[in-house]
Amino acid sequence: MATAILTISSKNYSSWSLRGWLLCKMAGLDVEERMLPVDDPSTRAELLLLSPSFLVPCLEHEGLKIWDTLAIAEYLAEARPKAAILPSERVARARCRSVSGEMHSGFYNLRSALPMNLKARYPGFKVWAGARPDIDRVVAIWRECLATYGGPYLFGRLSMADAMYAPVCTRFLTYDITLDDACRGYCRTILEWPAMVAWVEAAKAEPDDLEELDAEF
Repeated sequence: MATAILTISSKNYSSWSLRGWLLCKMAGLDVEERMLPVDDPSTRAELLLLSPSFLVPCLEHEGLKIWDTLAIAEYLAEARPKAAILPSERVARARCRSVSGEMHSGFYNLRSALPMNLKARYPGFKVWAGARPDIDRVVAIWRECLATYGGPYLFGRLSMADAMYAPVCTRFLTYDITLDDACRGYCRTILEWPAMVAWVEAAKAEPDDLEELDAEF
């Protein structure tokens, strides 16, 4: 029997749901998934980037209800210290929190121009110029972390940061973003992570319920 409940929305479209789910897997937390219907107005607004999400992901554990992905990450880091969601070394831990926080609060143009859609592929996609600085910044973060901590994950082993940037890896694949060898290798590592493989398989089996996010670009 599951020891926790994780409320999520679409596996194909919801990057925040993916992050929360990956964090639970990383922590070794056995969760029961509860999915909000895509036709719920609040869910649609969140997926279409028309409002911030206060609904998903939401973790219920030991009588507590924790929402917001970064709050879930910090909670699991405290509740499951052996999972090492945060690096053990102080400087690396601070850096991990910094790049995770930057993903959490920024990159709006990237989110808008390259919405998560795990089923779709757009070869030769022309990226809106406004999103290019966000892409360049993500690449700079990845290069620095991989060079400093040796890979294959951003801080050597799996951490909060990898859960936060995992949806970006899927976006870069969907929209055919050109990457250097190091960043392409990092994306491959994330996409081959068994938890990611399981999520993507479930997403591909999901009904196509949001026509607005399946439009041809």
